[in-house]
Amino acid sequence: MVLAGGAGRRYGGPKAPVFLGQALRVLRDGGCDPLIAVLGAGAHRTRAVVDLAGVRVVDNPGWAEGMGSSLRLGLDTATRMPDVSAVCVHLVDMPGVSPTAVARLLAQAHAGCLTRAGYGGEPGHPVVLGRDHWAEVITAARGDQGARGYLRRHAAHVTVVECGDVAAGYDIDER
Repeated sequence: MVLAGGAGRRYGGPKAPVFLGQALRVLRDGGCDPLIAVLGAGAHRTRAVVDLAGVRVVDNPGWAEGMGSSLRLGLDTATRMPDVSAVCVHLVDMPGVSPTAVARLLAQAHAGCLTRAGYGGEPGHPVVLGRDHWAEVITAARGDQGARGYLRRHAAHVTVVECGDVAAGYDIDER
Protein backbone atom coordinates (compact mmCIF):
# COMPACT_ATOMS: atom_id res chain seq x y z
CA MET A 1 0.00 0.00 0.00
CA VAL A 2 1.33 3.43 -0.92
CA LEU A 3 0.16 6.42 1.11
CA ALA A 4 0.11 9.24 -1.43
CA GLY A 5 -2.50 11.68 -0.18
CA GLY A 6 -0.52 14.63 1.17
CA ALA A 7 -0.45 18.16 -0.18
CA GLY A 8 3.36 18.37 -0.18
CA ARG A 9 3.39 21.92 1.20
CA ARG A 10 7.17 22.06 1.65
CA TYR A 11 7.64 20.34 -1.71
CA GLY A 12 5.47 22.91 -3.48
CA GLY A 13 2.61 20.59 -4.39
CA PRO A 14 1.44 16.99 -4.18
CA LYS A 15 4.22 14.42 -4.52
CA ALA A 16 2.05 11.60 -5.88
CA PRO A 17 2.19 12.71 -9.53
CA VAL A 18 6.00 12.66 -9.34
CA PHE A 19 6.77 9.63 -7.16
CA LEU A 20 3.77 7.26 -7.13
CA GLY A 21 4.71 5.31 -10.26
CA GLN A 22 8.12 4.46 -8.84
CA ALA A 23 6.70 3.59 -5.41
CA LEU A 24 4.21 1.18 -6.98
CA ARG A 25 6.95 -0.46 -9.08
CA VAL A 26 9.10 -0.93 -5.97
CA LEU A 27 6.27 -2.66 -4.12
CA ARG A 28 5.28 -4.78 -7.12
CA ASP A 29 8.87 -5.80 -7.86
CA GLY A 30 9.40 -6.56 -4.16
CA GLY A 31 6.50 -9.02 -4.19
CA CYS A 32 3.45 -7.04 -3.08
CA ASP A 33 0.18 -8.16 -4.63
CA PRO A 34 -2.43 -6.74 -4.62
CA LEU A 35 -1.44 -3.07 -4.62
CA ILE A 36 -3.38 -0.27 -2.94
CA ALA A 37 -2.73 3.44 -3.51
CA VAL A 38 -4.39 6.02 -1.28
CA LEU A 39 -4.71 9.36 -3.07
CA GLY A 40 -5.78 12.73 -1.75
CA ALA A 41 -4.44 16.15 -2.75
CA GLY A 42 -3.90 16.29 -6.50
CA ALA A 43 -5.66 12.96 -7.13
CA HIS A 44 -7.00 14.10 -10.51
CA ARG A 45 -3.51 14.99 -11.74
CA THR A 46 -2.06 11.79 -10.32
CA ARG A 47 -4.64 9.71 -12.20
CA ALA A 48 -3.75 11.58 -15.39
CA VAL A 49 0.01 10.93 -15.23
CA VAL A 50 0.50 7.65 -13.33
CA ASP A 51 -0.32 4.18 -14.70
CA LEU A 52 -2.68 2.79 -12.08
CA ALA A 53 -3.65 -0.38 -13.97
CA GLY A 54 -4.03 -3.26 -11.56
CA VAL A 55 -3.93 -0.97 -8.51
CA ARG A 56 -6.81 -0.63 -6.09
CA VAL A 57 -7.07 3.17 -5.84
CA VAL A 58 -8.70 4.72 -2.79
CA ASP A 59 -9.59 8.41 -2.76
CA ASN A 60 -9.19 10.06 0.63
CA PRO A 61 -11.51 13.06 0.90
CA GLY A 62 -10.06 13.71 4.38
CA TRP A 63 -6.44 13.87 3.21
CA ALA A 64 -5.92 17.23 4.96
CA GLU A 65 -6.31 15.44 8.32
CA GLY A 66 -2.89 13.84 7.74
CA MET A 67 -1.32 10.49 7.04
CA GLY A 68 -3.45 8.77 9.67
CA SER A 69 -6.60 9.23 7.62
CA SER A 70 -4.94 7.71 4.54
CA LEU A 71 -3.64 4.78 6.57
CA ARG A 72 -7.11 4.17 8.01
CA LEU A 73 -8.69 4.15 4.54
CA GLY A 74 -6.01 1.91 3.08
CA LEU A 75 -6.28 -0.62 5.89
CA ASP A 76 -10.07 -0.50 5.71
CA THR A 77 -9.76 -1.39 2.02
CA ALA A 78 -7.38 -4.25 2.84
CA THR A 79 -9.85 -5.68 5.38
CA ARG A 80 -12.12 -6.47 2.42
CA MET A 81 -9.37 -8.54 0.77
CA PRO A 82 -9.66 -11.90 2.56
CA ASP A 83 -6.50 -13.38 1.03
CA VAL A 84 -4.30 -10.56 2.36
CA SER A 85 -2.68 -11.40 5.71
CA ALA A 86 -0.34 -8.39 5.93
CA VAL A 87 0.13 -5.02 4.25
CA CYS A 88 3.43 -3.34 3.40
CA VAL A 89 2.87 0.38 4.05
CA HIS A 90 5.13 2.56 1.92
CA LEU A 91 5.24 6.35 1.77
CA VAL A 92 5.14 7.92 -1.69
CA ASP A 93 8.06 10.29 -1.04
CA MET A 94 10.73 7.67 -0.25
CA PRO A 95 12.48 6.99 -3.58
CA GLY A 96 15.46 5.31 -1.92
CA VAL A 97 13.47 2.21 -0.96
CA SER A 98 14.29 -0.76 -3.18
CA PRO A 99 12.40 -3.90 -4.20
CA THR A 100 15.06 -5.91 -2.34
CA ALA A 101 14.19 -4.10 0.90
CA VAL A 102 10.49 -4.77 0.34
CA ALA A 103 11.20 -8.46 -0.33
CA ARG A 104 13.17 -8.68 2.94
CA LEU A 105 10.25 -7.24 4.84
CA LEU A 106 7.72 -9.49 3.12
CA ALA A 107 9.79 -12.54 4.06
CA GLN A 108 8.73 -11.76 7.66
CA ALA A 109 5.07 -11.08 6.81
CA HIS A 110 2.24 -12.95 8.52
CA ALA A 111 -1.07 -12.02 10.13
CA GLY A 112 0.52 -11.24 13.50
CA CYS A 113 3.59 -9.35 12.30
CA LEU A 114 4.75 -5.83 13.06
CA THR A 115 7.83 -5.44 10.90
CA ARG A 116 9.67 -2.36 9.75
CA ALA A 117 12.72 -1.47 7.75
CA GLY A 118 15.80 -0.35 9.60
CA TYR A 119 18.56 1.89 8.31
CA GLY A 120 21.75 1.72 10.34
CA GLY A 121 19.75 0.51 13.33
CA GLU A 122 17.15 3.28 13.09
CA PRO A 123 13.59 2.13 12.38
CA GLY A 124 11.95 3.54 9.27
CA HIS A 125 9.66 2.70 6.35
CA PRO A 126 8.24 0.63 4.82
CA VAL A 127 6.31 -0.99 7.65
CA VAL A 128 4.53 -4.34 7.38
CA LEU A 129 1.38 -4.59 9.46
CA GLY A 130 -0.21 -8.00 9.96
CA ARG A 131 -3.97 -8.31 9.71
CA ASP A 132 -4.25 -9.04 13.46
CA HIS A 133 -3.24 -5.41 14.12
CA TRP A 134 -5.32 -3.57 11.53
CA ALA A 135 -8.40 -2.86 13.65
CA GLU A 136 -6.33 -1.29 16.42
CA VAL A 137 -4.17 0.67 13.98
CA ILE A 138 -7.31 1.99 12.26
CA THR A 139 -8.57 3.17 15.66
CA ALA A 140 -5.21 4.68 16.69
CA ALA A 141 -4.03 6.35 13.45
CA ARG A 142 -4.54 10.09 13.71
CA GLY A 143 -2.92 13.19 12.25
CA ASP A 144 0.49 12.83 10.65
CA GLN A 145 1.57 10.07 13.03
CA GLY A 146 0.13 7.16 11.07
CA ALA A 147 0.91 3.96 12.99
CA ARG A 148 3.81 5.49 14.96
CA GLY A 149 2.04 5.52 18.32
CA TYR A 150 0.76 1.99 17.88
CA LEU A 151 4.23 0.75 16.97
CA ARG A 152 5.71 2.49 20.02
CA ARG A 153 3.14 0.92 22.34
CA HIS A 154 3.92 -2.49 20.86
CA ALA A 155 7.69 -1.98 20.50
CA ALA A 156 8.48 -5.31 22.14
CA HIS A 157 6.70 -7.05 19.26
CA VAL A 158 8.18 -5.01 16.39
CA THR A 159 10.82 -6.71 14.27
CA VAL A 160 13.27 -4.30 12.61
CA VAL A 161 14.79 -5.74 9.44
CA GLU A 162 18.04 -4.02 8.43
CA CYS A 163 17.74 -2.66 4.90
CA GLY A 164 20.46 0.01 4.89
CA ASP A 165 22.69 -2.15 2.70
CA VAL A 166 20.07 -2.29 -0.09
CA ALA A 167 18.01 0.88 0.35
CA ALA A 168 17.99 4.40 1.75
CA GLY A 169 15.35 5.52 4.22
CA TYR A 170 15.18 9.21 3.35
CA ASP A 171 12.13 11.13 2.23
CA ILE A 172 11.82 14.03 -0.19
CA ASP A 173 10.44 17.16 1.45
CA GLU A 174 11.62 19.88 -0.94
CA ARG A 175 12.29 20.16 -4.66
